[in-house]
Amino acid sequence: MSTPYASERVGHGLAVLTEAVPGVRSAALGVWVRAGSVHEAPEEMGVSHLLEHMVFKGTARRTAKEIALVLERLGGSLDAYTTREHTCYQARVLDEHVDIALEVLADLVLSPRLRAEDLDLEREVVLEEIATVEDTPDDLVFDLHARQLWGGHPYGYSILGTRDTVATLGVADLRRTHARRYSGGNLVVAAAGHVEHGHIVERVAELFGGAGPGGVDAAPPAPRPEGPRMERVGRATAQAHVVFGTPTFGHGDVRRYALVLLSNALGGGMSSRLFQRVREELGLAYSVYSFQTFYRLGGMFGVYAGTRPEWADRAEAVIREELDRVATHGLDAEELADAKGQVKGQIVLSLESTTSRLHRLAGTTLYDEPYRTVEEVMHCVEAVTHDEVAALAAEFLAPGRQTVLRLGPA
Repeated sequence: MSTPYASERVGHGLAVLTEAVPGVRSAALGVWVRAGSVHEAPEEMGVSHLLEHMVFKGTARRTAKEIALVLERLGGSLDAYTTREHTCYQARVLDEHVDIALEVLADLVLSPRLRAEDLDLEREVVLEEIATVEDTPDDLVFDLHARQLWGGHPYGYSILGTRDTVATLGVADLRRTHARRYSGGNLVVAAAGHVEHGHIVERVAELFGGAGPGGVDAAPPAPRPEGPRMERVGRATAQAHVVFGTPTFGHGDVRRYALVLLSNALGGGMSSRLFQRVREELGLAYSVYSFQTFYRLGGMFGVYAGTRPEWADRAEAVIREELDRVATHGLDAEELADAKGQVKGQIVLSLESTTSRLHRLAGTTLYDEPYRTVEEVMHCVEAVTHDEVAALAAEFLAPGRQTVLRLGPA
């Protein structure tokens, strides 16, 4: 059976991937760079994110204003983000504007001016972004928890950097990171929607042909998380924000399907155990949910709740009870069946978006995984057994394994 997926490499190892989506008149395109906080030294924390900001300040061909206008005046969009393992620049346009979107992305990625006068201004913008997180406790608590969970490993670094590191980063640091990472095998270009593979490959070869081989870093060290612990961080907030978490496994582990199902049943929606117990039965929180994160070398499973300070001890105790119950007994057959139905529905609904397809597509190369059709992904979900879920629950959900951080009034 034919597949709409295609991939190949051009130039100095740059990966090009496409997925044709029938029945749409748009395209989502993105360039991923293997540049994130995991690649940074402690003293340059935040350099990948600052560089992402700086490319929008101007290129060899466009001013900052022209970059902002070029796709918006066509009804399209252009944005970027930085994670712990990569930086992404992405665009969404009508199919007739695919060529200009690719040209703009290439211009941004390969030809930023990186001028000192722009850095002086943009540094202040990033410092304001850091201040925004510091004033948003339900964001800040996750940064604090990651630092606590991963210890000195880069998975615990702040993606934005710190006030001190951002203040000392210079143009030379940005140019060095750009020269080393924005090239060759560190780049992945993907397109999903009304696209034709041969044409995308041809245009990428033309536009990115000048990208050199760049530098290939040794793999970062495997994380060695800190042992389970509890920490309370005093902050004058209206709520106490609590995160439970334990390290798990990386993106390539096939058990991630079982962990997603387990998370869904525990805290993935209004019907989940945590929502029903903590919010509906006891009224201890407005927001309570479980989550999972998968990196290349490791991952984590966690639970978040926001509650009034005087209820925080009770909310933590109830969450521990639910974790212990699932760790001891697993899920019953009906819960597992419901979780499978919900997850499969979420997968299908998400893939009606070309942007979601784009991100799934790029992940195959970023994490060295095979492309799977929707039907194959559904089969992976359906094939998860009760015993597999129970084994994961016993290994990762036991309350004694959790690293817990509470942010709020003392």
